[in-house]
Amino acid sequence: MKELSKRILTGIIGIFFLVLIILKGDFYLAISLFILSIIGLREFYKALNNINIKPISFIGYLSTFGIFVSNRYPEISINLILALTIIILLMFFLINKEINIEDMGATLLGVLYIPYLLSHIYYLDGTKYIWLIFIIAFGTDTFAYIVGNLFGKNKLSPNISPNKTIEGSLGGILGSLVLTIIYSLIMGLSPLWKLVVLSIIVSVFSQMGDLVASKIKRKANIKDYGFIMPGHGGVLDRFDSIIFSSPLIYYFVKCFLI
Repeated sequence: MKELSKRILTGIIGIFFLVLIILKGDFYLAISLFILSIIGLREFYKALNNINIKPISFIGYLSTFGIFVSNRYPEISINLILALTIIILLMFFLINKEINIEDMGATLLGVLYIPYLLSHIYYLDGTKYIWLIFIIAFGTDTFAYIVGNLFGKNKLSPNISPNKTIEGSLGGILGSLVLTIIYSLIMGLSPLWKLVVLSIIVSVFSQMGDLVASKIKRKANIKDYGFIMPGHGGVLDRFDSIIFSSPLIYYFVKCFLI
C-alpha cells in the first residue's frame, strides 16, 4: 500500500509539472526534453553496459545537445546534427582500436531512440495536438493496467512482460480512444474519424514501445532503468510509450490533419 501511495503521489506531481511545462512551451519545453533525453540516454547506455556493450557516451550526450540546439534554432538542421554524429563516430572508430562496430551502433541507436524521437514533441509546441501525445500514451497505460487487473487472463507477451494481457491491451486501446474523442470534441479538432484512426494506431505503437523497453531491460537483467521517479523507475520506464507515440502523432498531424 505504501508503494502504491508513493506511485500515485509521484504521478500527480509529475502530471502537474508536465502540464506546466506544456503550457509554458518554447524554451521550457525544449530544456525539459533535453534533460529527459540526457537522463534517458544515460539509462540506456548503462543498461547496455550490463551486456558488455560499451557505447561512446560523451558522443551521445553531445549529439543530444546538438538536437536541443536544433530545436531552438531551426536553421541548424537536425540532419546536420545526425550526420556529424555519424562522422565523429566513424572517426573515433578509425583512431581508437578499442572501439568496435557494435559500440558505435549502440551509441547511434541511443541517440535515435531517445533524444531524436522525443524531439518530435517539441515540433508540436503551441498546438492543440501536443496533448494527444500524453492523452493517448498515458491513457493507454492507465486503462491497460486497470482492465488487465480486472479482466486479464490471456498473456500478451509472457517472455517479455509477464504481467501484460491481451484484455489489458484492448482495454488500453479502447480507453485512450474514448479520451481522444472527448478531448477532440472539447477542443474542436476534426475530422473525428481521422483522430479515431490516429488514436488506435498510436495506442498500439505506444504499447510496442513499452514492450521494446521491457525487452531491453530483460536482456540487460535489470528491473528498472533508474530511480529518478519514486514508484515509477527511471525516465525510460515512464516515457517508453511516449518515445514511440510522439513521432507518429507529429507525422500523422502533419500529413493528414494540417
